[in-house]
Amino acid sequence: MENVRLNVALLRRKVPNLTSAAKSVGLRPATVSNLCTGKIPVGRAEVRTIIALAELAECSLDDLILRGEKVDMIETKIKAIDLFAPLTKGGTNGLVARPGMGQLVVLAELFYRLKRDGHITLLLSPKGEHPEVQDILEHVDYTVQTTDEAYSKIMGVEAIQEIVFAADRGHVANGTIQELHDKLESVGMTSVTTFLLDLSGQVVDEDLPYGPLETLWQFDADLVARHKFPAINPIQSTSSVLEGAHLDQHHLSIQQRSQKLLRRYRELRSLVQVRGIELLPDTEVQTFKRGERLEAYLTQPFFVAEQFSGIKGEDVEMQAMLEDIRKILDGSYDSAEVDSLSYIGSIR
Repeated sequence: MENVRLNVALLRRKVPNLTSAAKSVGLRPATVSNLCTGKIPVGRAEVRTIIALAELAECSLDDLILRGEKVDMIETKIKAIDLFAPLTKGGTNGLVARPGMGQLVVLAELFYRLKRDGHITLLLSPKGEHPEVQDILEHVDYTVQTTDEAYSKIMGVEAIQEIVFAADRGHVANGTIQELHDKLESVGMTSVTTFLLDLSGQVVDEDLPYGPLETLWQFDADLVARHKFPAINPIQSTSSVLEGAHLDQHHLSIQQRSQKLLRRYRELRSLVQVRGIELLPDTEVQTFKRGERLEAYLTQPFFVAEQFSGIKGEDVEMQAMLEDIRKILDGSYDSAEVDSLSYIGSIR
């Protein structure tokens, strides 16, 4: 089944509480989540799963499965995001993290970059006291208090302008974000890219914390502990853009090779910590060291953090990033010091 995907927007509208609904008909929430993000291609899903989802949404299979439609990405020039879980244009993108893992820094950086590139940035103020959100506000064009106010601002933007909109999970739980999406969809407004985050950190413990998503960024406690930022988990983060029909095959190949290397590197790292690198076979030593270099390369200086890090922010164009990583994977940088690859842009 080439170039097919789930109609996630329809699922989101028809089945707001998809986690409970999926469990009630014997579906695993994780499976449903992976189908929504494209981690499991629709063509590999069990027929009974697709039928069950159509029944939950009270729609036909033709309505649930979109054919021949392209999912576009927004190039952020952030290496870890563009490689492993590209930002879905016009989609809903969720950040899954505990407090202190850097999710607000990533969101502030995305707002900075997207605003610089001509997007209108909009923030729905979270409920309660969250002083840490102040760090984002200088990169926000409009801050609103309600979804009705957000709708008014969005409808007042020129039709040619792209909009990025962020909201805390508190607004998702009470259904107001879904109502906003429904109103925008009803008037044909498809140029709004949504970010959802959870300032409480409870989102980490749930299977479908925001309902269906086009892109999921899972933050990694181990990367945070070792000061590897942005701490985007390269294995668990995913995006519907990664479905083969929507992504350049060279990009997909590099992404898959990188994931394979980092997955094995993580396994070996656990062994090395306990037993030392000397006991690894030579081939595994090579895998470990290349994984170490790739992990270092995926760190990146952010513009919004310049005053704290003392390092100038860096953009990395997609093709430069893919070429750098190809060379790391193929061994061209086997003699490079790991530290020389940390917190740089592209390799010069």
